[in-house]
Amino acid sequence: MKRGLDVLRTGPLATVQDLGRPGHAALGVGVSGAADPGSLRLANRLLGNPEGEAAIEVTFGGLRVRCRGGVFAAVTGAPAPLLVDGRPEAPCSILHVPDGAELRMGSPPSGLRSYLAVRGGIAVPPVLGSRSTDTLAGLGPAPLKPGDLLPVGPPPAAPPLLDVLPVRAPASGDIELRAMPGPRDDWFAPGALGTLFTAAYTVTSEIDRVGMRLDGPGLNHADRGELPSEGTVTGALQVPPSGQPVLFLADHPLTGGYPVIAVVAADDIGRAAQARPGQRLRFRPHPAPPLGKETP
Repeated sequence: MKRGLDVLRTGPLATVQDLGRPGHAALGVGVSGAADPGSLRLANRLLGNPEGEAAIEVTFGGLRVRCRGGVFAAVTGAPAPLLVDGRPEAPCSILHVPDGAELRMGSPPSGLRSYLAVRGGIAVPPVLGSRSTDTLAGLGPAPLKPGDLLPVGPPPAAPPLLDVLPVRAPASGDIELRAMPGPRDDWFAPGALGTLFTAAYTVTSEIDRVGMRLDGPGLNHADRGELPSEGTVTGALQVPPSGQPVLFLADHPLTGGYPVIAVVAADDIGRAAQARPGQRLRFRPHPAPPLGKETP
């Protein structure tokens, strides 16, 4: 019997994700990949997989799958409650899901995105070298739906070295993110950058894999006319005329016409991707200014 996972229920959104498809921006193709790449890597390391194997990214729980053939699995990221045929299991540990057993994932108490990895990886056909779903470009496998069957690849030769990892759950309070000023901070009114680095910004309900709209003190544009469209990156804080910033995540557009006041550090993107509506983000300059020097 070929091993696989039958999708019974997806919750708000479930997609297949790996570490994305870098190197194709000149063709108009973004990287995409896991919104919280650190959690994806962790799940794969726990199972003895290569770090970039494809897994299921689950937004706010609700996933139900039935196993064909028996697999070892792990769930990282947002610590969703887990049941295997009604038996409670712990996140960040190796789970055995026998042939015919059902794995259910509840809603996590903190964080937004959980990663269900299986030993051998989710082996859907790759597109441009990646199995990731790009929700903006429509590349890769479609978002999961009930009735889908996900094949599982052959297990790696080396056995897992650990069976559980002591990992801190995503924050439920304010989240601090390091951000590098620019490249267009000079397109803003005096004091805008200082406002960004001292105020708190609330995550609104307008959030998906493309990005999240924030609410807080306005970051007003300087009167410099219209900025031509230019390239954007994951972590960019783009500010439309409303003055309310938008933080770009994994499936962001490759170009944008609004100025980018700052870019969140790559190592902090995963924590940003775990923010839920209503949580507050606080931005700090990166690298931090020398002692005694004030934030601009």
